[in-house]
Amino acid sequence: MDARPAQAKPRLLERLSALLMREPEDREQLITLLHSAHERDLLDAEALAMIEGVLQTSELSASDIMVPRGRMDVIDIATPADEFLPRVVRSGHSRFPVIDGNLDDVIGILLAKDLLRVYAGQELRIREILRPAVFVPESKRLNDLLRQFRANRNHIAIIVNEYGGVAGLVTIEDVLEQIVGEIDDEYDLDDTADNIHAEGAAAWRVQARTELADFNRYFGCTLADADADTIGGLVINRMGRIPKRGESITTGDLRIQVLRTDSRQVHLLRVLRMPGTA
Repeated sequence: MDARPAQAKPRLLERLSALLMREPEDREQLITLLHSAHERDLLDAEALAMIEGVLQTSELSASDIMVPRGRMDVIDIATPADEFLPRVVRSGHSRFPVIDGNLDDVIGILLAKDLLRVYAGQELRIREILRPAVFVPESKRLNDLLRQFRANRNHIAIIVNEYGGVAGLVTIEDVLEQIVGEIDDEYDLDDTADNIHAEGAAAWRVQARTELADFNRYFGCTLADADADTIGGLVINRMGRIPKRGESITTGDLRIQVLRTDSRQVHLLRVLRMPGTA
C-alpha cells in the first residue's frame, strides 16, 4: 500500500528541483529569474538594477551614452589661459579635450588639476602637460570600453565615427552610471534642485517626476497622456515598457532621452530641442 506514495514523492521532488535549479537558456530567461528572485525578496531592487546594468553594458555601445560633439567642452590650444580658465572653473569637469583649430583635431587631454600651476605662479605650457587622447569607435561595447579604461587607467575616451571624425566623448563615470545609476556630485542636478535644469542653449536635464503640465509650460508643448501625470510616465507609456538608459523618444522638436532608470521606473531625462524638426 505504501509503494505508490513512495514512488510519487521522489517524482514530485524531482520536478520541483528541476524547476528551481533549471539554468537559464538565454539572457531573457536570466532576467526573468532575477525578477522572480526580487519578487520573493531574495534580491533587493538596487541589486537587481545593478545586475541589469551590468548585463546592458554588453548590449550598449559608446554611441548610446556618449556626450555628442556639439555638447563637448573643449579647449583650443590657441586660446590664452586667462580666457579659458573661467570656463574650466564653471564647468566643474576634471578633464578637457584640447583641439588644434577644429573639433576633429583632438591633440590631447588637459587635466584641470594641472592648471593649478597657473595659480602657483608657474608658466603654463599646455602642450607640455597634455595627456594622450584615447580614440575609440562608436561601435565599441561598453563592457569592452570599461575593461580598456581599467587596463590603461584612462578616464575619458574620444568617440570617432566611421570617417574618423569626432562624434563625442565618453567618461568612465558615464559607463559606471550605466551599472550603478546616476553618480551625483556637487555640480549635478540633485533631488532638491528644480526639476528642470538647463545644460545649454538647447539641452536640459529633467527629473522624470516632473508634472506634464509643468513640462508643457516650460517647453511650450502640449504633451498629454490619459494614464500618466509625469513626463517619466509618458515616456514609459510611449515605449510600452521600462526603457533602458540611452533610449529616447521624439515628439515634435523635442528628443527625450533616458539618463537614469532602474527595473521599476525612470528617474532622470535629458531633453534636446532639435531645430528644423517638424
